[in-house]
Amino acid sequence: MIIYVDIDNTVFKTNKMSYDLSTPIVDNIEKVNNLYDEGNTIVMWTARGTLSNKNFFQLTYSQLTKFGVKFHELRMGKPAYDLLIDDKCINSIWDWKKESINNILNN
Repeated sequence: MIIYVDIDNTVFKTNKMSYDLSTPIVDNIEKVNNLYDEGNTIVMWTARGTLSNKNFFQLTYSQLTKFGVKFHELRMGKPAYDLLIDDKCINSIWDWKKESINNILNN
């Protein structure tokens, strides 16, 4: 399975656009790493720089590596939005549980 994972406030705690001050959300990094270890393709996808047109690729790549996030690819350019409605989404705050993932992947 190919799984896209957001970065800010999903695997890193980030206040607004203070990306250089982001800190790891250890439980969620472990969840990503477990999905990776299970053989899934992990694509980290972020909106960093989408609105500001600044290049945060190297900073983001370095942070993912520093905090031990396992991934296959880092993609920038995620659209900035206030709400995403999709049939294949898991909310990283309220619903990121093994059974939620299995329900989506096994359908």
